[in-house]
Amino acid sequence: MVRVGVDENLAEELVAGFPAEAQIVRIPRQSSDVLDVDFWIIPFARKNAQETFRRLRGVKVVQSMMAGIDWIAPWLPKDVVLCDGRGIHDISASEWVLAAILASLKRFPLYRDMQTAQEWRGQAAETGGFLNERGPQIGQYKVLGDDLAGKTVLIVGYGSIGAAIEARLAPFGVNMLRVARSARNKPEVASVGELDKLLPQADIVVAIVPLTPETEGMIGARQIGLMKHGALLVNAARGPVVDTMALVEALQGRRISAALDVTDPEPLPQGHPLWSAPNCLITPHVGGSTPEFIHRAFRFGAEQVRRYIAGEPLENVVSDAGY
Repeated sequence: MVRVGVDENLAEELVAGFPAEAQIVRIPRQSSDVLDVDFWIIPFARKNAQETFRRLRGVKVVQSMMAGIDWIAPWLPKDVVLCDGRGIHDISASEWVLAAILASLKRFPLYRDMQTAQEWRGQAAETGGFLNERGPQIGQYKVLGDDLAGKTVLIVGYGSIGAAIEARLAPFGVNMLRVARSARNKPEVASVGELDKLLPQADIVVAIVPLTPETEGMIGARQIGLMKHGALLVNAARGPVVDTMALVEALQGRRISAALDVTDPEPLPQGHPLWSAPNCLITPHVGGSTPEFIHRAFRFGAEQVRRYIAGEPLENVVSDAGY
């Protein structure tokens, strides 16, 4: 029998698919009792996770249901196996990225603001940004949005979510560039050392890397300066991957636009300049949060427990690299 620790409020239907050899141990959120647990399915980014861990005895495996484990790794003992939620977020996160790209290109935030103000104005070109650039359309019509077709998209952090993003972008006829920790073929993926060379080629840059010491600040003032004028930066990774003040400066200078599901700091405090920066769409770290996500997560958790019981290798074991 393997003791599997879960949150006390977890719905019964989410543990119904666990192996019969798994004894479900419900962990109270407010308690000082010590509990014996072999396999802990850690609650989603719970702030008191470290405190809860101190009340657990015998933990051998910690399974995160989130792709990022930067909030766990610093305090988890090295002799405890840590597995991340890679693959669970592929659908929801990639759909958020696609929606953010389309909303930004089609200027939906601007038009929503106009709707709230009950204004019907085909005058977007007068609001600043990238819609008032001179071009052959001048004198014929105003540019009120942009097309995704034909754009070059650079995915920074080409893992399972990156591949899912590419699959959803493919029908739009975009050109793909890919960067990961190390280069590989089929598809062609450049190493992170090639990032500066690829940034000037991209119309859209999507950051989807895990937060590690190597990725913190990897998109700073120099990288933003290499981006095309009017390019779109999408951060669906972690806030500290992008230098916040460098981003604010570029936005205020109307050099680039941005769509952010994550920020640094987070939560973003009232009065922070990102809130009012032009051409910036912000959502409050909700890209992976959908009703279907939790079902995918616990199906994966059940399969991990089955592997553990059978003595098979676990998936998504976190290495020293942080993922």
